[in-house]
Amino acid sequence: MNKKNNIDLLGGTTLIIFSMLLGLNQTLVKIVNYGIHPVFQVGLRSLIAAIPVLAFCILFKKKISIRDGSFLPGVICGSIFALEFILLFFALEYTSVARSSILFYSMPVWLSIAAHFLFENEKLNFIKVIGFSISILAVFIALFSKEETIQGNIIGDIFALIASFLWAAIVLIVRTTNLKNSSPEMQLLYQLVVSSILVLPICFYFGFYLREINIQIISIFLFQSLIIVAAGFLIWFWILSIYPASLMASYSFFGPIFGVFFGWLILNEEISIFLFISLLLVSFGIYLININNKNK
Repeated sequence: MNKKNNIDLLGGTTLIIFSMLLGLNQTLVKIVNYGIHPVFQVGLRSLIAAIPVLAFCILFKKKISIRDGSFLPGVICGSIFALEFILLFFALEYTSVARSSILFYSMPVWLSIAAHFLFENEKLNFIKVIGFSISILAVFIALFSKEETIQGNIIGDIFALIASFLWAAIVLIVRTTNLKNSSPEMQLLYQLVVSSILVLPICFYFGFYLREINIQIISIFLFQSLIIVAAGFLIWFWILSIYPASLMASYSFFGPIFGVFFGWLILNEEISIFLFISLLLVSFGIYLININNKNK
């Protein structure tokens, strides 16, 4: 399939909807945490999401192979994926969705810094340095604003920030190892299958299972697993096959915006002036980091 050289209405709408689902995800995780232990939620969600992704690969004859040199980096990515989401889900036990979203979706900042040293054609230029600086300032404002009274929120903040580092690490591993030769669907399967294999035995050993479960929480959890993780990322890969990744990247600044919005809309989280400024800065910084890719 030949890629288009610009983002049309279909592509832009789909990318915004995908960003909306990612932003909604953290609010849903925080709700499901009341009924399902965060660690069990990570493992079970990966297992459930892997089933339709695998069915999709078989039905549409996508390349599924562990013999192309991708097995070891795939296992490493799956392990990092598991830790990333355990930290993120625990972060939402301690801090607000708004703070977590701003910190977690700062991932493009850390990725751009690493790419500057790892890839010859992705050096930081003046615009990207400005975007990086603005985003770092936003992260510090989010970390050190003390207006919220959530007990232990600094623990959640740190967990969310580390999770964003791990997310960037997964992208770098994919780009610098044989995993880049695997189909996008196979890359997703590595993360889902390996994380479920690693996490679920931990749950069985430590007794991390259910809390106060009800039909609403079960429904929200299934929506997360089947719509956001499985269907959402399959749609993302479809869009990636049509449009240049460099153009799609500039839509990543919608992630923290929708995260903060849904935290306010669904959980009635208060958005202080400090968090609002932090949101504007990190979104603008991510936009500057990515917008210059359009010229490549």
